[in-house]
Amino acid sequence: MEHKGTVTLVNPNQIYPPIAPYALDVLTTALEAAGFEAHVLDLTFHLDDWPRVLKEYFRAHRPLLVGVTCRNTDTVYALEQRPFVDRYKTVIDEIRRQTPAPVITGGVGFSTMPFALVDYFGVEYGVKGPGEKIICDLAQALHEGRPADDVPGLLINRGPGHVTRVPPPALTGRPTLPQPLSPSAVGHYESRVWQAETELSYTRRSGVPYKVDNLRYYRMGGLGSILTKNGCVYKCSQCVEPDAKGTRFARRSLHAVVDEIESLTAQGIHDLHTTDSEFNLSIAHSKSLLREIVRRRDADVTSPLRDLRLWVYCQPAPFDEEFAELLAAAGCAGVNVGTDHVRPEMLDGWKVTGKGTRYYEFADTVRLVELSHRHGMLTMVEALLGMPGENLETMRECVDRLMELDATVTGFSLGLRLFPYMDLAISLAEQCDGVRTVPGLQSNTATRPIVLKPLAQCDSPVEYERQFMFDESGNFRLVCYFSPDLPEAPGTVGSPHGIWRGSVDFLWNHIPESERYRVMLPTLSGSSQNDNNYADNPFLTSLNRQGHTGAFWAHWRNREAILSGAGTLRELAAEGSR
Repeated sequence: MEHKGTVTLVNPNQIYPPIAPYALDVLTTALEAAGFEAHVLDLTFHLDDWPRVLKEYFRAHRPLLVGVTCRNTDTVYALEQRPFVDRYKTVIDEIRRQTPAPVITGGVGFSTMPFALVDYFGVEYGVKGPGEKIICDLAQALHEGRPADDVPGLLINRGPGHVTRVPPPALTGRPTLPQPLSPSAVGHYESRVWQAETELSYTRRSGVPYKVDNLRYYRMGGLGSILTKNGCVYKCSQCVEPDAKGTRFARRSLHAVVDEIESLTAQGIHDLHTTDSEFNLSIAHSKSLLREIVRRRDADVTSPLRDLRLWVYCQPAPFDEEFAELLAAAGCAGVNVGTDHVRPEMLDGWKVTGKGTRYYEFADTVRLVELSHRHGMLTMVEALLGMPGENLETMRECVDRLMELDATVTGFSLGLRLFPYMDLAISLAEQCDGVRTVPGLQSNTATRPIVLKPLAQCDSPVEYERQFMFDESGNFRLVCYFSPDLPEAPGTVGSPHGIWRGSVDFLWNHIPESERYRVMLPTLSGSSQNDNNYADNPFLTSLNRQGHTGAFWAHWRNREAILSGAGTLRELAAEGSR
């Protein structure tokens, strides 16, 4: 096949424990199939010398295109509110100094506010949702010397504050940005099946120069990852994924996925977590996948699949006896379930299907935990407190009933980081109407009441999206939501930067100290190192340093002993660079 040129893919993420940039394996697979050389430039293991790494690479290489993945915009942790995009911009600015090649950005985090981030980063192009088809089309256009204006779905930077999107195939012929601005104009809640590669087995490598080193990540992070389908047909009001990934399931070939799992386990990567939204949705596909894993395991006593430990993310339903049996037979070690709440009136209109109907009851969570434990699988149950309508009574009941489940670990989060195209964020912007604030809107760095404008009132999608990350002066102001009906002083609720300390204190006081060994609780800055925020968490870095693998929550009950052998983040990074 003709060598059409090199596309360089950069991972700017430097958060520990390190998570392998799965997206870059997906893009590499697609680019190589299309006749391009794909180089991965991974900065995760270069905390201090990443500018030198970039300079040396671009001194020796002249890529056709540079892609930068933005997995997360921030910690997505309402009680911390730590942005990552400033670090990404610093890396992108250095890339721009080292090469004249155009830059395209993408990733799940990027896709939550893609117009604003193309503008903020000052890059030429962006991709909302799966990028494997669009980046290949763009690379082909650049190879042929054609303009990018006919690459379907591509975001193009037209100048400060002006980012447009080439219509996807289904919308060809329509204006890119009709006036007034509408959700369809920015690709809100579209199917993105056409953007995803579903037939190829993604090539996963270890120890190969200029590729993702999956085994190194596993040794330092304790988990690999696997995707069985993209997108989500559900429409939960607090979730970004149906908008960011697409409103239909792009189901991958079963054989391609299991081939990939076999490749990873053969490389010594035995713990894999599913990155679907979520694994048990489209359950017939998931059951077929598990059957194929079991078939191959049983057919070959030397199969590396016999070493597989699978960790799955699930919703409370659907989850039946057959599914639990198949999970256990396929080597599933643990199930993480996002039950979010126990009260039906809290979940109505929140955890819903595309038609707006709630799709599970608390009894489904009870059954999931029972089935998982019966089949030898650990469980983590997660609740999200502080959504609209939450008060002391609903919070207390949620905590008490979830604690009664006796899951392996129960995690409680408080507050929600808002992103532009969440249904809740859209609703709050409409309530603000550009002229008033709404009780519960909060940011740690807010200096004035937070007033959001709905999309139709904005001059551009850049303006609409920016207000969820930046204030009017361009300073970071990550917008969050906490129910104003929680047990807080009026001065806290009335302040745009109020901290919901009363609710945090309630949770710590309500759960007996003797039971905290099996609970993750929200923490305020500096109050405890035992929180459930992933980024640079001392417990997690301690896990990896001591050689523990698998989902971090599986070790939570033993955290005190594990922390006693903790090393520093810099020491961990130094080990990875050797």
